[in-house]
Amino acid sequence: MPGAESPVVLICRRLLPAGRERLAARCEIREGGLDATADGLLALAPGANAIVADPTVPVGEELLEAAGEGVRVVANYAVGYDNVDVDACRSRGIAVTNTPGVLTNATAELALALTLAAARRINEAEDDLRGGRWRGWDPGDLLGLELSAATFGIVGMGRIGRRYAELIAPLAETIVYASPSAKPDVERQLGAEQVPMTELLARADVVSLHVPATPETVGLIGASELEAMRAHAVLVNTARGSLVDADALARALRDGSIGAAGLDVYANEPEVPRALLEAPRCVLLPHIGSATTRAREAMAALVADNVLAALDGAEPPNRVA
Repeated sequence: MPGAESPVVLICRRLLPAGRERLAARCEIREGGLDATADGLLALAPGANAIVADPTVPVGEELLEAAGEGVRVVANYAVGYDNVDVDACRSRGIAVTNTPGVLTNATAELALALTLAAARRINEAEDDLRGGRWRGWDPGDLLGLELSAATFGIVGMGRIGRRYAELIAPLAETIVYASPSAKPDVERQLGAEQVPMTELLARADVVSLHVPATPETVGLIGASELEAMRAHAVLVNTARGSLVDADALARALRDGSIGAAGLDVYANEPEVPRALLEAPRCVLLPHIGSATTRAREAMAALVADNVLAALDGAEPPNRVA
């Protein structure tokens, strides 16, 4: 049982038992809960030695200052960590960690699901059926994109991008990818071809985004990029919402500049732009890329690994800063 001198862990929202129970065995737990507010977290923060955050929780100067000088680690319950002010942590000697690898398959599978749903207009078809608007088989209704022998364009060939490539390989005639560095093993295994971004957009029937949110990738897909895509092309984003200009995407869908889109992430979650909610041929999901039991429990366990290592003075296994 944790005692009076036990380290304090602030779980900003929620951590599944696979991680929480391990931390609770050694640490005092303060938990904000799913409805945590910024002011509520500031009230819980003083004296914290570790902060467990997730993509919805900004960890910056204010929260770190409220926690005080004892913070040793900010453990993000996600692979992305754009919600964490890394420079502010680094200047205080605070480690920043994430949970890579264990969510790769789940997120890639969801990207595949969005690809298929958007290409075949599954959400529109189900909505018509449930709404009583289906009047029987119509040879010209809800025509979508057939993906067999398609060209798939993958932007970012890291863990998730590579797994997505493996999943779509049986369908693809061609896989092209844009990446800062070549991936010879992917090229050998899957026959993928590295191309410039402009060429990828012009050639691909499906464009799937798998890059992190950085200042350089904000607005990666904007009006000009959407205009460069094929008129029937499908855009898929399971990475971060800031990669896509939502208003430009909504216009492209309304104008028929591209065929469809499947999105799991948004720039200002949980807000979803009204333009996207009203856009045609757009499948929208509530950031569930890693939402499988296996992935989320493994992520929680990695959070505990990172926190306990840092509290013990060891190097956290998934340190990013």
